[in-house]
Amino acid sequence: MPRRNKWTHLAAGVVAGVLLGMFIKMCSWTSSRTTMETCPQSAKAYVAPDPYALIGLGPEETVQNSNRTLVFVGVMTAEQYLDTRAKAVFETWSQDLPGRIAFFSSEVSRAPGLPLIPLRGVDDSYPPQKKSFLMLLYMYEKFGDKFEWFMRADDDVYVRGDKMGEFLRSVDSRKPQFIGQAGRGTNSERDALALDYNENFCMGGPGVLFSKETLRRVAPHVKYCLKHLYTTHEDVELGRCVAKFAGVSCTWSYDMQTILHHNSSGSAAYTGRLKKREVHRAITLHPVKDHRHMYRLHSYFKNLRIQEIREDTLDLHRDIAMSLRELSVPADQVEDFVLPGDIPLFPVKLGESGYLGNNTILGAPIDMNRHNPDNFDEIMPFDFISKSIYSVSHSNPKRRIEGPLREAIDDVIREVMEIINAPSRQRGRIIDFNELLYGYVRLDPLHGVDYILDLLLKYRRYRGRKMTASVRRHAYLQQTFTAMEVRELPMGEPPPFEDPKILKESSDKEFINDYEDFDESSQQQNSFLDFGRLNVRGALESSLMKIHHTLPKVLQWNDEPEYAVFDRKIHFILPLLGRQEIFGRFMKNYEDIVLKSNEAVRLIVVLYLDSKNPLDYKNAESLINYYEDTYGKEIKLVEMGSTTFSRGAALTEGLKLCSGDDLVFFIDVDMMFNFVTLRRIRINTIKYYQAFSPIVFSEYNPEVVNGEDYNMFKGETPVTNSDVDDKNIVSDESVKSDREIANLKYSKDINDDNGYFRQYGFGILSIYKCDFDRVGGFNLSIKGWGLEDVHLFETLIKSNLTVYRAADDSLVHKFHSVDCDKNLEKSQFLMCLGTKASTYGSEKHMTYYMLNHPEILWPEEEKGVS
Repeated sequence: MPRRNKWTHLAAGVVAGVLLGMFIKMCSWTSSRTTMETCPQSAKAYVAPDPYALIGLGPEETVQNSNRTLVFVGVMTAEQYLDTRAKAVFETWSQDLPGRIAFFSSEVSRAPGLPLIPLRGVDDSYPPQKKSFLMLLYMYEKFGDKFEWFMRADDDVYVRGDKMGEFLRSVDSRKPQFIGQAGRGTNSERDALALDYNENFCMGGPGVLFSKETLRRVAPHVKYCLKHLYTTHEDVELGRCVAKFAGVSCTWSYDMQTILHHNSSGSAAYTGRLKKREVHRAITLHPVKDHRHMYRLHSYFKNLRIQEIREDTLDLHRDIAMSLRELSVPADQVEDFVLPGDIPLFPVKLGESGYLGNNTILGAPIDMNRHNPDNFDEIMPFDFISKSIYSVSHSNPKRRIEGPLREAIDDVIREVMEIINAPSRQRGRIIDFNELLYGYVRLDPLHGVDYILDLLLKYRRYRGRKMTASVRRHAYLQQTFTAMEVRELPMGEPPPFEDPKILKESSDKEFINDYEDFDESSQQQNSFLDFGRLNVRGALESSLMKIHHTLPKVLQWNDEPEYAVFDRKIHFILPLLGRQEIFGRFMKNYEDIVLKSNEAVRLIVVLYLDSKNPLDYKNAESLINYYEDTYGKEIKLVEMGSTTFSRGAALTEGLKLCSGDDLVFFIDVDMMFNFVTLRRIRINTIKYYQAFSPIVFSEYNPEVVNGEDYNMFKGETPVTNSDVDDKNIVSDESVKSDREIANLKYSKDINDDNGYFRQYGFGILSIYKCDFDRVGGFNLSIKGWGLEDVHLFETLIKSNLTVYRAADDSLVHKFHSVDCDKNLEKSQFLMCLGTKASTYGSEKHMTYYMLNHPEILWPEEEKGVS
């Protein structure tokens, strides 16, 4: 008997614990997924706002007098996604709609700041059939006569408002229209959907569009449709209801797969490269599982819109220029041309706010022959492109196609295909790019790039007599230097899956998708009595987070600080061997840019003892101590003593003082930098994704740059501008900030006479330490001058990191003589000699010197030698 009582008490305790956990979960969870009514008093106390005021619709607005009454979008969401997905939708694409938007959720949902409509008697359980049908009924009853179109959307779809407006205005809303991506289900589930042979449905994910006539016919019967459901699929039942009462089925159109785009990659959809044909052609994109990518998509499409507006302005300039040529208006009078009614054509002049640009340049017509060479030397040859690129003007006549040129050609082909397919929907056909057979390209520095491309295309006709055929076409294209470059920086992105931390976490626990849809079928199993899935801990954590978010920010806990990218701390690592005077110059630069302005930069000096100048070691220590005492900021010193110098080893020692999340910048003592440098380092270095290897400007020997022997012929008189009228000299009276003055102090004239951009130098690099460790770091077996940076650069290229390279005029390498040790390895010694020769002077300098000293070219014959 005692044994039986023991088990009875144990069972009672388990049941009591489960019931208690279920109660806590139901009252605490941020999303009501069960069919039970939670917090009924709060729901009863809720007073629904005025529908017009909620969406910002004036009572006088109609489809005839407003440009924001084209479409009303109803977004189905759930309580748990109001602060993430719903908020992201409202702050991004909803602002560009040619209409209005509202969010529909469960009866207990609340979201101040969002146009939210809690549907009475509706919860967030799956499937959301009741939510979907009652949303349509609400849209019809409140706004049925205020909009031409109505859209049913999920909270994980992105809608391009401008393209949506163009599309809907081309379709007659007075007729019953049911537009979406048509489907009939998979072969395995087709019988379960109870569809006749001629029936289909619009798949809900990418969005479904109803004309107001369709909604007028269907909405009064939604309650009937809810009582006569055949399946648990909301979009299938919606399509069945529309077919029954509106007499239309979902559009059987090939275009819908393109313009209402569904990406089958799941949570990975639209997380990669966005410069793709399917992204550019789409009106809606589904699914965007992570709400952060909603902002990313929005930024990308905004940049595309800027490009389109810029191209439209160019077309207008060209139209103006062509019209004025027809009117015989001289080119020098265009800027002051006056239209009838004394209206100036260009009222805003150069230097004034709102200046529209130089019409002489921007209005230049596109013409493959607009460059007319006057002599043989001015002829610009084409480069031939096939699998490789063949050039008569390059030192390497046959080479692989460089990445920038390959990307440029891809962009040009993509734009050409968009132009070709612009009227595709009306003509019932589509043309896809297959491959580039061959092409020609040339660069005109004054006008742009000319392309002649032989394209192999695939023609598909899907209306009338269907057919598929290969088509070959030549394209003659000219790309002017007026387009805007849009480069995406994925700041704040999660680390890649192969990151060691992620791998460890995934091995310790089962992978959980944090971005599940509220209406995914997996939620169907979370029933009231599903004890195996009950998560009491999650319920308690959710309750604590509710309390946490209601507290003042001062009292909130575990919030990771988010700071702007321009405030990220940079860790300079500087290897140093002797060279006390040069180090003093560097520290003066560091003082003006970092110490005086309190920039978020930390300096780590790795100091070696120079046996030739032993006093430099103590002097460097004293100088560092002086700046630390003066400014009270730490400058870390790593003393290497008499250890044999190795730049790779020095940088590795400096890295030991940094954590994995630190942004580090490898710099040399000969480099000068300014505030622009710090900004570019922070922008162009992206953790887990990209390292920044700037191409620095390297100064020539000042004696050569300023020497008469290198700049003029012997006996030639230098030309001076003594006749310049002093009255015409305009001084810059604009007030400059301290930062601008400091930038000018450490900026130099960037031209071919003063120096060159060291394209083959890889020693200056910014990277996150965790990325440096992932690729394996430096080859520490390399001793002495050079080669360690080349080895690291090759390693980075082979890794999954992107190495961003760009000429940086804010980084200037001061000239110093190079002494090449003959004891170096042969490859290092040859590299050293090459660097020494390239920093001596320009080709012009060397040409003058050789012509002034013919004995170097034609040495006199040695005596006694015939």
